[in-house]
Amino acid sequence: MLAANADTLFEVSWEVCNKVGGIYTVVSSKADLMKQKYKNYFLIGPYNTKNSEDEFTEEETPAEFLKIFDQLKKEGIQCHFGKWQIKGLPNVILIDYCNFNYAKNDLKKKYWEEYKIDSLASNNEFDEPLLFSTAAGKFVELYQKNQDNNAQQKIILHAHEWLSAFSILLIKSAKCKVATIFTTHATMLGRMISAANKPLYDILPKIDPIKEAYNYGIQDKHLTEVAAATACDVFTTVSEITALEAEKFYGRKPEMLVLNGLDAEKFPSFEETSVQHRINREKIREFIAYYFFSHYYFDLDQTLLFFIVGRYEFKNKGIDLLIQSLSKLNEQLKKQNSKKTVITFFWIPRDVLSAKQELSENKMNYLRLKNFVHKNDHIIQKNMLHHLLSCDIKCYESESFKTENIFNEEFLVEAKRMRLHFMQKGTPLLTTHNLAGEQQDIILKSFSEYGLDNKKDDKVKVIFYPVYLSGVDGLIDLPYYEAITGCHLGLFPSYYEPWGYTPLESAALGVPSLTTDLGGFGRFINKTRKTEGGIFVLQRMQKTEEEIIKEFTNILESYCSLDEKGRVTQKIIAKELSNLADWNRFIDYYIEAHNMAVRKVF
Repeated sequence: MLAANADTLFEVSWEVCNKVGGIYTVVSSKADLMKQKYKNYFLIGPYNTKNSEDEFTEEETPAEFLKIFDQLKKEGIQCHFGKWQIKGLPNVILIDYCNFNYAKNDLKKKYWEEYKIDSLASNNEFDEPLLFSTAAGKFVELYQKNQDNNAQQKIILHAHEWLSAFSILLIKSAKCKVATIFTTHATMLGRMISAANKPLYDILPKIDPIKEAYNYGIQDKHLTEVAAATACDVFTTVSEITALEAEKFYGRKPEMLVLNGLDAEKFPSFEETSVQHRINREKIREFIAYYFFSHYYFDLDQTLLFFIVGRYEFKNKGIDLLIQSLSKLNEQLKKQNSKKTVITFFWIPRDVLSAKQELSENKMNYLRLKNFVHKNDHIIQKNMLHHLLSCDIKCYESESFKTENIFNEEFLVEAKRMRLHFMQKGTPLLTTHNLAGEQQDIILKSFSEYGLDNKKDDKVKVIFYPVYLSGVDGLIDLPYYEAITGCHLGLFPSYYEPWGYTPLESAALGVPSLTTDLGGFGRFINKTRKTEGGIFVLQRMQKTEEEIIKEFTNILESYCSLDEKGRVTQKIIAKELSNLADWNRFIDYYIEAHNMAVRKVF
């Protein structure tokens, strides 16, 4: 592992103690290793009452920061020092910028005059990060200026994404002797163009970045990215695919790729994942039982559980192609008269009104039936034992032997009554919750368009589950990781995915996954894999939609054909591949970028 050549590292991110997206995972999962590398390591994030209470423990301000905190307070910037409650308990400075709002327009003028950032039409989505990251830059500026000239520290400021970029711009304006690194995890322009159903990578050479930024109304954010990428000492991004966009959109090629890793120690061993799979699979099967069996029955032992999880970005996350490929798979399995049933969960949060009444009733009636069976357990077990002992050995071969004298008439009458009460007409629901504008929801409309309507003869069934997997949602009641471990295959066929943590996390949990060659992680796997399977990489680069769906369907069909031993083999391969992205391997990319910036400045 590389040695760090700086004394102090300030790492600035909007997602420090503030879980918004994937950058939270990046910053938090490597914090312990960063703390080990640097004598002085401090994370800087926005102060948010709710998140700060959950993740942040305030402590007494160190003597070296007291004067700085007092100076900033006079400008309306309130700093809080403490520990982030994650592995390593790293030092954190959280900035409350509410009373700094008065400076907003002056700052916009400053950044326009110095960096040509057009924020005339911006709103709070831009203004809050502007205030936060400028305040973070002011803190680092004061820290640097307060250093003893005879013992000048080598200080690094590493800012993530445009939301933290003003910290670098402030430092450069103030001409501070601080080494700066800017990391873009995804380009604003790339994300917008992809979401608009345009073939980003096909048209990339012809794009006029400034024109398109104004076209999509993101000129303020795009120009901030350009300014930070231009001004920083070392520019980095997280993947080969994002580097292509960045060079085109910002006019600067990244000096380093800082790949996103995970802390392998935090994930269970393969043996543990196998136990968790069985336990959590049974909880999901119970949900499936009251979701579907009020309408019709299928063999749960022959049922495979697939899932997709992530933001509601229909094209960028590849939801469109997933639905079409599941439709093709449904046709294939029906033709084969397959014994398999595939349930695919769409764990994609959006605004909901309430859980479906039918589902609540199903659950209640199912639990009544389950409790009734439990209540009679001792009678059923006693009858079974007596029945086995009382019969002649030849009786064991008769059909009637299987049930006679086990259930008494009273039990059967009550069981039939409860079963009738449990039954529902029509077909099972397509979504677990009532949605605002449900008739216009593009996922539900696509289910119907491609014949995924959960009919009895369908081999592929779908469930749109539009709430966060918190563990207390009233339905499956499993947290995110536990829900994943209960499944067989994670599907992440993204069109726009600068890195892609979800297929990596799935693999680390011993669950095979699918990603694409348009994602940073997929391209990494393509270059490093030692064996086939475990993590499937769908080829989307320069392929037609028809070709992609055909390959996708083939991968799904091939997985469905595996027996239990084959699926276990895939789990083992997935787990082994995830270890290739351990932070113990990837942290050196960060250190190398830092050292490069230190050499430039010091």
